[in-house]
Amino acid sequence: MQLSSLLDRFSEPETLKMAKLGRELRAKGIDVIDLSLGEPDFDTPQHIKDAAIKAINDNFSHYTPVAGYLDLREAVCTKLKRDNQLDYKPENIVTSTGAKQSLANAILAVVDEGEEVIIPTPYWVTYSELVKIARAKVVEVHTSLESGFKITPQQLEAAITPQSKIFLFSSPCNPSGAVYSKAELEALAVVFRKYPNLYIISDEIYEYINFVGKHESIAQFSDLKDRVIIVNGLSKGFAMTGWRLGYIASNVDIAKGAEKLQGQFTSGTCSITQKAAVVALTTDLKPSLEMTEEFTRRRARVMDLIKDIPGFKCTEPEGAFYIFPDVSYYYGKTDGVTTITNSADFSMYLLHTAHVSSVMGEAFGEPNCVRFSFANSMVNIDRAWVRIKEALAKLN
Repeated sequence: MQLSSLLDRFSEPETLKMAKLGRELRAKGIDVIDLSLGEPDFDTPQHIKDAAIKAINDNFSHYTPVAGYLDLREAVCTKLKRDNQLDYKPENIVTSTGAKQSLANAILAVVDEGEEVIIPTPYWVTYSELVKIARAKVVEVHTSLESGFKITPQQLEAAITPQSKIFLFSSPCNPSGAVYSKAELEALAVVFRKYPNLYIISDEIYEYINFVGKHESIAQFSDLKDRVIIVNGLSKGFAMTGWRLGYIASNVDIAKGAEKLQGQFTSGTCSITQKAAVVALTTDLKPSLEMTEEFTRRRARVMDLIKDIPGFKCTEPEGAFYIFPDVSYYYGKTDGVTTITNSADFSMYLLHTAHVSSVMGEAFGEPNCVRFSFANSMVNIDRAWVRIKEALAKLN
């Protein structure tokens, strides 16, 4: 059977692949500790679940507008004003089945075949693959551990060509945990102002999981706002991964384009989720802030645990819930059976020897690194890092 060549242009997400391998080992009775998936280990707050139950009882069980219910889009505008001091109207908002679909809508609505999308490394695994699906060109700009995995204005300007259409980044960043300050964004804004045809996709899904202060959005610069597409959602900050609700905030033309695309792919997202999301976005953020407090404790614990592991080079993440160490110290080492030659070997070695899942850095555009999540219980974090330390000690 000959399938579409489209399938050959992009890869399966390594995050999902590692989770799948972990599940297969668990099915064989092996105790695998998951440090691979980016999913809070918290339940959705009760007041949000209550709103969903009410929506079911009130018979919100029919098709929804493609862009989302009006009250949900108004709720997104309320959140953006309250948390980010940004003024948007419902016609600027399109809600989707998760932030991944929001990203796909944004990229497909803006970029044409052969145009370039500038992506600083490391980046979330899906960014590059969505660009490939759009038949556009990925332009990676490699940041460094020393720069805190943040792109500099000089690097940005050097990457821009007449074919550049989009700059795509996240803050807080998955996988590095880097958070751009207002001053750092302002320095990038100076460059963006020179190139009025360059759009900016700002992935802000980890907004509430910030360990260094107030979240800053590139959309705050009024002269750039019309070119910025904010992507956000409820999965991380509200522990609503399975509910599938993401959104974009953009200029009206892009929003209409995203709505047109979505109308042919999925139409409107789940009616019950939308009603729950209104409550999540407009009521008390205390549960979200309490989650971040717990992630802060876990971050401190992980940073303490990895001090005892030889060869790890790692910055303390400023946001999100991952560490992203350089593990290249172990390349070329062997336990007599397995030889580590790259980060994929490293992750697979830990999966089969320590029974701990992680994600190889190649997937994020940084082949010397590996991503470990701390969105797991403190007990499991302690157990996992004992296993990792023991497995790495076997390598010479």
